[in-house]
Order: sequence, then C-alpha cells, then structure tokens
Amino acid sequence: MRIENKIRDMLSCKLVEKDFSESGIVKIAPHEVSLNIASELGLDINCVERVIFTQGAVPERYVRNLITFSAKEQTSLFFSKAAVIGLGGLGGHLLESIARAGVGTIKACDGDSFEPSNLNRQLLATENSLNIKKIDAAFELVRSINPAVFLDVRDEYLTGDKFYDFVSGADIVIDCLGGLEHRGQLKDAAAKAGIPMVTASVAGWTGIVSTVYPGDVSPSDFFGDVNGLEEFLGTPSPAITTAVGIQSSEVLKILSGKGAELTGKALMFDLSKMYFDLIVL
Repeated sequence: MRIENKIRDMLSCKLVEKDFSESGIVKIAPHEVSLNIASELGLDINCVERVIFTQGAVPERYVRNLITFSAKEQTSLFFSKAAVIGLGGLGGHLLESIARAGVGTIKACDGDSFEPSNLNRQLLATENSLNIKKIDAAFELVRSINPAVFLDVRDEYLTGDKFYDFVSGADIVIDCLGGLEHRGQLKDAAAKAGIPMVTASVAGWTGIVSTVYPGDVSPSDFFGDVNGLEEFLGTPSPAITTAVGIQSSEVLKILSGKGAELTGKALMFDLSKMYFDLIVL
C-alpha cells in the first residue's frame, strides 16, 4: 500500500485531461511520466499502470483505443486474464493484438520451436528465431510492444486434464491450436472451468471463427479430431490475419464488457471468392 501511495503522489498534477466525444473527459497518464516513475522506484511498468487505472486514469499507450473503448472498458481489459493455447500462425498474431490492446494478464503455451515452413505466416517466426522456442519469441515480443502486460508462458503441449489446469482462473480461453486433434478437449476444459472460448481455424483461403460458451456447440464438434484441411490446403498469411482480426475482436469485446457477437454462431470466410457468411450452429 505504501508504494501505491508513492506512485499516486508522483502522478499528482501530471495527469492530462483529454476530451473524447464518446467517453467524455478522460485523464491520461503521459507515457514518459509512467516510465520515469517505474525507473525511479525500481518497479515494473505493470505496477505503475495498475495504479493509474485504479486512479480512474488511462496510460497514454491506450489513447487511440479510447474512441472504440470507454475508459471503463479499457480498465476492464487491463484487469482481465486471457489463456492463449498455441503460438503459431494464429497465436502469434493474436498475442500481439491483445497485448497492444491492453489485456493485462496473458497466459500462453506452446511446446514447439520455429522451423523454416513457419516463415510464410507466423508473426513470431523470423530468420533469427528459427530453432528458437515459440514461447521465448512470444515473451520478447510482448516485452517489446507492451511491457505493462504480465505474460506467463509455458513450454509444453497440453492434452486432456492439462488443458483444464491451464485455463482455470482465466476470464477467456483463446483457441489458436493447429489441426483438430485436441480442440474438443480444450472446449471441454473451458466448459468445465465455466469460461467462454473464442476459437478459430484456417485452411487454405478459408477460415472459421466462433465464440463458445459452456454448453454451446463448437465448429470442432462437426469436424471431428482427424488432421485438419490445413495439412492439404496450406495456410497463406492473408487467411491467418483475417481469422485473427475476427477472433481478437470477439476476445476484446468480451473482456471489455461489450459482449460477443458470435455466440452460438460461426463466421465463415473464403478469401479466394471474397465470401463471408454467418451461420447458426
């Protein structure tokens, strides 16, 4: 409590008021001020931004969010916890999106390392990260773009009961698995934990995204658990980024309190024909 009071005192008179048409007047903590406080007190920036939010203000890094999200919704994002399973094509882009948006605590897992075939689509895959663990690249990415996010990464492949142990305590589960083999297990784990899940999958130019609440049907219920079509159709980058844009939008709307749009539904797309369709599951 003493350190929180010290941060509050150091923030005093340094917050800037800005008028947003939808959110009204919002107090903004300048980025340089936050960094200086963290440096002077020897704290992680997460600790400083946590106090900023509890003061009813918003860190400057989120200013361009505040037309889309209210200050209250941005605060909800910061105090939310997301569990991301898979850090490949979908997971790397998804991780960047929610970290930039300000989801304050992220658990992520993947037991794989990068190989040359990942370079066509995976954000975290670079010439310098080949043969490097995906979790290590994920940690470096988040620290470089938003060190205020608390990131817990696990170097393991999850199956069965391990899914439940991993997602328990999260506010949302984000299914970025490749293939179909373990998606049913992840869905069951999220349902058992009473947590909504946003799932996405891609094959070739096509993709599907859905939000699955406990007891709901998931697209994976129709596809089975054999190897997905991505093994035969490939995974071009545009399909990955399209799916992640939809998936991360659902995640952020749920965590901010705006609510999901794909509950009990699936948004399907085919970029080869520029075809989009919303179906009821």
